[in-house]
Amino acid sequence: MEKNYHVCTGCSLLCDDIEVESGKDTINKVYTACRVGVAHMKESKKKATFLVDNKPVDGEKALNEIVKILKNAKSPMIFGLGTSTNEAQKQAIELGKKINATIDDNSSFCFGSVVEALVTNKIKTCTLEDVRNKGDVIIFWGSNPADSHPRHLSKHSYFPRGSEKQRGWEEERTAIAIDIRKSHTAKICGNYFIQIPQGGDVELIDALISGLSGKLPKTSYNYPPKKILEMANILKGARFGIIFVGLGLIYSLENLEPLFRLMKVLNEKSNFHLVPMVGNCNVRGFNENLFAETGYVNSVKFENGIVKHGPEYSIVESLKAKTVDAALIIGSDPFSSLPRSIAKYLLEIPIISMGACETLTTRKAKVHINTAISGVEFGGSAIRMDGTLVGFKPIVETKNPSEESIFKKIMEAL
Repeated sequence: MEKNYHVCTGCSLLCDDIEVESGKDTINKVYTACRVGVAHMKESKKKATFLVDNKPVDGEKALNEIVKILKNAKSPMIFGLGTSTNEAQKQAIELGKKINATIDDNSSFCFGSVVEALVTNKIKTCTLEDVRNKGDVIIFWGSNPADSHPRHLSKHSYFPRGSEKQRGWEEERTAIAIDIRKSHTAKICGNYFIQIPQGGDVELIDALISGLSGKLPKTSYNYPPKKILEMANILKGARFGIIFVGLGLIYSLENLEPLFRLMKVLNEKSNFHLVPMVGNCNVRGFNENLFAETGYVNSVKFENGIVKHGPEYSIVESLKAKTVDAALIIGSDPFSSLPRSIAKYLLEIPIISMGACETLTTRKAKVHINTAISGVEFGGSAIRMDGTLVGFKPIVETKNPSEESIFKKIMEAL
């Protein structure tokens, strides 16, 4: 039995200090990882499964059925890939080109616009190491890492001792939570918690900008101006500030213009950075890999060598308009993440699903392949929530196929 340090692919923090005791094909004990990471790694005990119409078949028959579906499709969609390696994502993009597919991921209805602003240098960002070593004012806006990314506060953002912040959270860091409810993260922030009504984010942004500019801040929900001025003064004094943006803020904004305005004023008065609280281990990787290939982070349509882009090529609009006739879904569960009124169209077209977990989508799939878990059963690389490239090796051996190997076989068969 060996004990080694590994990267956890349970979320987009990609913690690289996970100690694991494992045999040839079994993980026995996991140390350092959070509850999410431990559960993720122990998924590796599952055996390879190939299903057609929910009946077990061999790998060759499943592959033949996939190829048949994609050959017959005139307008297929490739969706997901947030838990796939960079290498598998690049293979999927090449497959999309070959079959003239629409390709999209969850970011088209969550963090895509933020990641696009970061990769095009419209908003200043930093690494998690910068946060740990330099961060003195940290804002969790519409995010709750205490539950969503359990090691975020302890390893990177609030509690750790950094090279320039040796006295840590007791004396050198201020953490502020802005949310519609008092989350576990908000409780940790104590008195530095601003509770706003649902949809009140833009008004708070405008009030903060007023406070930063020396004007009296006002909101329609009558939040005490004194509290907003106090927060504005804290932000103004930041030597290295960070806003960790969560879905609570993103879903409240019609577009990023208010966030651009706030970041502009903050960086005129102090020094602020932004990092998106991406969920799955390589959502940002998909955005960056697709951007490198097409100039867009999501919602792309390949058509005879031409790249098309627009909201009509997102999964939501494609399903609403019924413009796709087959779906290859990788490591995602649109039946759970999308409204039923939209997802129900998937029942009318053949679904191919690939992933390590059983979901509502895998149960509805014409073909399903239980794939190996990246970072646990096969190696590769992914891009952390802050844009840092992280490589990893497998921990155990498996007979489950990797997504990359399946994409290669599909490409060869087509």
